[in-house]
Amino acid sequence: MKSQSWLIDRRHALRALGSCIALPMLECMTPLRAADKAAASSPRRSAFIYLANGVHSLNYQILTEGRDYQFSRSLKPLEKHREAITPISGLHHPGALSHHHNCISVWLTGGKLGPTDRNTISVDQKMAEITAPHTRYPSMEIALTQGSLAWTADGVQLPALRRCSEIFASLFEEPKGGKTAQRRALRRKGSVLDANLAEVRQLEKKMGAEDKGRMEQYLTSVREAEIRTTRADAWLDTPLPAISEEDRKRTNRDVAATMAGDYFRTVYDLMVLAFQTDVTRVATFSLGGEGDAFSIPEIGITESRHQLSHHGGDAGYMEKLTNYDTFAIEQFSYFLTRLTETKDLNGKPLLGSTMALFGSGMSYGHSHGNANLPLVLAGGSDLGLKHGSHLDFNKQAASFQGYALGADGALSTAHYQVCSRPVNTDAHMSNLLLLMAQRMGVEADQFGDSNKVVAI
Repeated sequence: MKSQSWLIDRRHALRALGSCIALPMLECMTPLRAADKAAASSPRRSAFIYLANGVHSLNYQILTEGRDYQFSRSLKPLEKHREAITPISGLHHPGALSHHHNCISVWLTGGKLGPTDRNTISVDQKMAEITAPHTRYPSMEIALTQGSLAWTADGVQLPALRRCSEIFASLFEEPKGGKTAQRRALRRKGSVLDANLAEVRQLEKKMGAEDKGRMEQYLTSVREAEIRTTRADAWLDTPLPAISEEDRKRTNRDVAATMAGDYFRTVYDLMVLAFQTDVTRVATFSLGGEGDAFSIPEIGITESRHQLSHHGGDAGYMEKLTNYDTFAIEQFSYFLTRLTETKDLNGKPLLGSTMALFGSGMSYGHSHGNANLPLVLAGGSDLGLKHGSHLDFNKQAASFQGYALGADGALSTAHYQVCSRPVNTDAHMSNLLLLMAQRMGVEADQFGDSNKVVAI
């Protein structure tokens, strides 16, 4: 008993129990001794949700820092989660300041993208390097448009799924043609990779230094593909988790056949289900790109988010943009509620072991202002995060004179200056990403353009 040799290896149990298993881990896999706390702890998880084109800053900005802050109009849907969230003001990505169309591309990378620059690895993929050996899929990418928020180490954007039925099938259904056909395809892919590597080694003898550099980037991609292929082959012998009929119905909605709210909530349900069953521990969800986020007719919004964000001072458009912001935040609040309702193996809410970052790489869309980014970090209390306060980096700058208020006590249009130029030039968003990476187990002292770690 001292060695607890009776503990069951998780992957072995999955093979043995087959379709009977309904959860990713069982009680008999959990050590009881305090000395084995690390082995018994719940998996660490992270989710990233991107809202394109920033927000209507005047109705979004929280004015008071610390624990006694008042929720702004747009953030009201999160009030019930006060003790599990930290709204953050004043962060920015220096590399995106002069390239507004790159805001979504550098949101999770902290990279600097100019005409000749390549992107760097996104924080979700840095986390996936740690979690991938324990899950069927390294990460989960969902987006309303083709590109995801995820970027590989060599600056390649990962593809994303959009339709909920495809997402569900990729996570929880057997491959078309059966396992034998899929294994044959994976082995064939592995053979192609081996052949490519053999040819490259011959070519390298004739290459100059610059060509060898380009080829090294290519080889990095090949190695990553080889790892993914080998991992996918190994997981074919691990039975898929059983999904209840209730969860199947909950996640059987598609964007083309339902209202926006149903679609958003379905995606969030899929993310919760993926975390609960330990299919993956890292997920990203983009609510559309800077130029193409969809409309929401169910709340009277027929214009695209891009159109509303470039409102030109039109009061009607500004009101609709606020309604859109509030709607998106309501759906995020639903996600946090589901994470709270869903229990982890230790009986605690899933939210405790899950960090969820909601926000945008742009602050004020009309002027493409991308300082003072709108960000909310939620969950992760089991990972050491302490919430309940508004963290305001603007107010930490000695030069900050306070938010510009009108005679009615509300924010005036002068506030847009804070959203266009960083007040606190040392407050990089990468500092927040570094904190999240470290809490996921990534051993790093720097990420992207970080210059310190945010304390939450």
